[in-house]
Amino acid sequence: MREMKDSGVEWLGEVPSRWKLHRAKRLFKLTNDRGNDDLTLLAATQKHGMWPQDRLEGVVRVKDDTDLSRFRTVHKNDFVISLRSFQGGFERSDFEGVCSPAYQTFRSIKSIDYQFYKYLFKSPSFIDHMNSLTLGIREGKTIKFEDFAAQVLPMPPLDEQRRIADYLDEKCDEIDRAVSAAERSIEEYKAYKNSVVFQAVTKGLDSDVPMADSGPDWIGCAPKHWDVLEQKWLMRKKKSICEKWQGESVLSLTIGGVIVRDVESGKGKFPATFDGYQYIDAGNLVLCLFDIDVTPRCVGLARQDGVISPAYSQFAMLPGAEARFYDYYLRAMDDRKLYLGLTSTMRHSFTADAFGLIHALRPPVDEQLRIANYLDAKTAEIDRLVLSKQAIIADLKAYKQSLIYEAVTGKREV
Repeated sequence: MREMKDSGVEWLGEVPSRWKLHRAKRLFKLTNDRGNDDLTLLAATQKHGMWPQDRLEGVVRVKDDTDLSRFRTVHKNDFVISLRSFQGGFERSDFEGVCSPAYQTFRSIKSIDYQFYKYLFKSPSFIDHMNSLTLGIREGKTIKFEDFAAQVLPMPPLDEQRRIADYLDEKCDEIDRAVSAAERSIEEYKAYKNSVVFQAVTKGLDSDVPMADSGPDWIGCAPKHWDVLEQKWLMRKKKSICEKWQGESVLSLTIGGVIVRDVESGKGKFPATFDGYQYIDAGNLVLCLFDIDVTPRCVGLARQDGVISPAYSQFAMLPGAEARFYDYYLRAMDDRKLYLGLTSTMRHSFTADAFGLIHALRPPVDEQLRIANYLDAKTAEIDRLVLSKQAIIADLKAYKQSLIYEAVTGKREV
């Protein structure tokens, strides 16, 4: 086991005795150049580092007539400090280009392995340490180069920097492939779950029963003995406004269904008052009938009384319709956004009356209950498999962070 020494820096801890320790200002310098021979606009990303903006989705685009020659110069292997320091904030560039003037750029003034320092700047301990020095703005934090320049960084011998970087490239690639495989598995489980639900609520559980054309194109064939009728004969809209909130449970419709919000924690966005919310009764369906093309989840079953935003619609079930079955039924329609073609409004929204005119299936009540019980058990089984994969992903990501920290601080010899 090699000899270690105390770095005198809390986030670094002990480092190998042969490693040097330098202030960052002895390794890097701030650059303020403008423009570049290559005016490719680069953006800071967590996954790719500095990356051409035209290859990215979901980023704010600059105007076409923007003069990029006035943007900051970024050369290959430069580092860029972006504003989102709580996610890391230090990105290495593999490209020539320019970046927003809001960023700060710096480059090495000594011979270093750039990939080694990329990993160092991505180690959780370094990120946490830099975040402790920064001033909060907007949704991220400002990192000043001057603060970074004063920090002590490890400097292993160059050959060891390269060896560590190569080792982390290989190990992190293995971990990333395992994470991607687990994520693909999760998506397959979710697709399977959606398929199971749709099959059960539109075809039933008995594959031997006679089938017939249901009428609605989005359903196709269904058991011949099931009814097809307008949804207004299955459920009715109900609305009762809470004039003065008196501590009732505050509910919210989410991708996971109707949940109880923790208003005491102070986390999340809440209105100044819940006066004017609507009462919700346990056993009723909560629907979002506006912007159904972009809303992630448009239906959920309230499992307890409470209040919810008046923007949502509450439906009480009529005789012959079981809420648990129609929760699954409408979720199956929502997962495939099958009702989109039934609304002509620009924002794909329904009035309660228009929603009530949509035709739906109605199995016998005992069959509705049997299907709901089956789906409760089956979806819970699939959800457990998803949770196990998510736990694996969390473990892999934690291991990757630990591996990077141990390698770049010399605690793991490679």
